[in-house]
Amino acid sequence: MDHTPPIVSPQEWQTAWQEMLVREKAATRARDALAAARRRMPWQAVERQYVFEGPEGRVSLLDLFQGRRQLVLYRAFFEPGVGGWPRHACRGCSMMADHVGNLAHLNARDTTLVFASRAPQADIVALKERMGWQMPWYTMTDGFDADFGVDEWHGTNAFIHNGDKVFRTYFINNRGDEAMGTTWSFLDMTALGRQELWEDSPEGYPRTPPYEWWDWHDSYGEHIPSRWFGDPDPDNPNDQRPPRRADQESA
Repeated sequence: MDHTPPIVSPQEWQTAWQEMLVREKAATRARDALAAARRRMPWQAVERQYVFEGPEGRVSLLDLFQGRRQLVLYRAFFEPGVGGWPRHACRGCSMMADHVGNLAHLNARDTTLVFASRAPQADIVALKERMGWQMPWYTMTDGFDADFGVDEWHGTNAFIHNGDKVFRTYFINNRGDEAMGTTWSFLDMTALGRQELWEDSPEGYPRTPPYEWWDWHDSYGEHIPSRWFGDPDPDNPNDQRPPRRADQESA
């Protein structure tokens, strides 16, 4: 490389990093505030009865929740006419699928993630097996994609249900989808968020101490709240982390 940034000493590099850290912390706080605003978004009632095809036959939108309170649904382009068909889904949607972590952590927060495409189930099953993907993946059979802004481009919709009534709570598409894939990014777009005490959430929303609900992905269901991260900060009852020294500060 002919034009590199300045080459400096370890001390100078540390100073530059500390200056950048201030900006990173501001970005983190802004992201937290955005998630808090999402939790206060109005809900859109889903009036139409949508039908999907799954591995076990026809199911409703409510069925996709799999008994949990929230649903995150990513529309992946895998169908005739899409580049790579029938061996591959679209390249970008395939990268999205590659980014998805173990779903047990999302499920532990009463949230289900599914993918949906126009491809028949036989092709979806073969694609998942070849690519090593584990997320539930359904076939759209009606106008769901057009009604929820994903008929011409990928996107992620979040839903919540109250009994048999389903509501749309948020929608992310275009470059916003680049950040999706982690447990945290999916939870941050939902109506209930991460459901932790430190969050700015409306009164009555479910909230538990952070870290305590975390577990190995094969151990949820036999979980005992963990104190592995240390004792709470006595100066901040909403922060379950141990106190940090100034030189341990991170973004």
